Amino acid sequence: MLKLLGILWNSFRMALQELRVNKLRTFLSLFGITIGIFCIIGVLAAVNSLENKVQSDVKTLGSNTIYIDKWQYGGGPDYPWWKYYTRPTPKYDEVKFIKEKSTLASYVAYFNSNNATLVFDNSQLSNVSVYCITEDFNKIQTFGIAYGRYFSETEFMRGTAVCVIGYKNAELLFGEAQQAVGKTISMNGKHVQIVGVIEKQGSSLIGSGFDYDQCLMLTYRYFASVWNTNDENNGQPFIMVNGKTNVPTSALIDELRGIMRQQRKLSPTTEDNFALNDVNSFSEQVGSFFGSVNIGGWVIAGLSLIVGGFGVANIMFVTVRERTSQIGLKKAIGAKSRTILTEFLLESAFLCILGGTFGLLLVYILTLILSSVLPFPIFIAPHIILIAFSVCVVLGVLSGIIPARTAAKMNPVEAIRSR
Repeated sequence: MLKLLGILWNSFRMALQELRVNKLRTFLSLFGITIGIFCIIGVLAAVNSLENKVQSDVKTLGSNTIYIDKWQYGGGPDYPWWKYYTRPTPKYDEVKFIKEKSTLASYVAYFNSNNATLVFDNSQLSNVSVYCITEDFNKIQTFGIAYGRYFSETEFMRGTAVCVIGYKNAELLFGEAQQAVGKTISMNGKHVQIVGVIEKQGSSLIGSGFDYDQCLMLTYRYFASVWNTNDENNGQPFIMVNGKTNVPTSALIDELRGIMRQQRKLSPTTEDNFALNDVNSFSEQVGSFFGSVNIGGWVIAGLSLIVGGFGVANIMFVTVRERTSQIGLKKAIGAKSRTILTEFLLESAFLCILGGTFGLLLVYILTLILSSVLPFPIFIAPHIILIAFSVCVVLGVLSGIIPARTAAKMNPVEAIRSR
């Protein structure tokens, strides 16, 4: 163990000496390593941070959740929007039917939306998204209450004129979000009391349709007293069904298809007039997309690493030639060939690690800059740092293997005479 530590320390010391004595030559040779690691870690960090943000936004739609809608989520040039447009919209009464018939559903919630103008004293907000929700909505969606409270069961049942407001809307109306609780505002001329403020969520990158920072939530029964929920052209209603733990999504979809066809009295030969949209499929598509982006980043960075690897190999060839007499002396006093080989391989690896460290430092500076301007933080995950140093070690060994073997095979007598 002590001998190995001695070899490690000697190799590290020689690598630093090479950097100190031949600063320009070493810097230019390691520049390729620095750029390669910068590209790899930069792409991995950016993609990983972006993927985490998008996956987090997808999770806000509900884990293991099916959205029953008239529209099939997706798009493309062949999207048959005219077919979906003629379908009936989901109704509130269908929620009760699903709850009664389903054995695989854990929670079922109805959602609708509309726009309104909010007024408090001299402050006014136009075109605010008003969310119509039912009792199970907060059990499927992931949001918290920053100030005040959520709707009570009695308020859901009676359709009380109370609301929960988004954080940004509360700040715009009252200056400070916590000041909103208990205040009465005018919504399209109707008075509604604020009982809670939703926690600040930040912007979403997937356009999920839920903007909790700039919304106003109402219970279904109060919403229905203001807007006609039976009007097919009024709002964008859908039903959210959350499956029980360990229930496969495919099984939940099959059960819901049977229940909806029964509810709408569709014959066996009639096509579905509803869509069952799987949230989990969004997460899989996101993972697949970012996986492809990562591969592209590796290909681009690989070119820089190859150039950097040749640069390190060149350093090691020059170093072996400059230390030929030292190698001869070491072998003359009993140093084994594998010891010489190990020392040069470790020195090559340390040089690559130095170049990788500079690249990592550049990425860290870049993450600080980008995090200050982007709507989500850019960070370097621990496993990405491990990947960076692993790549440096492997590249160092590959770059130094030929020079190290050359040094290990030297004849001690001839090497000493070369002085």
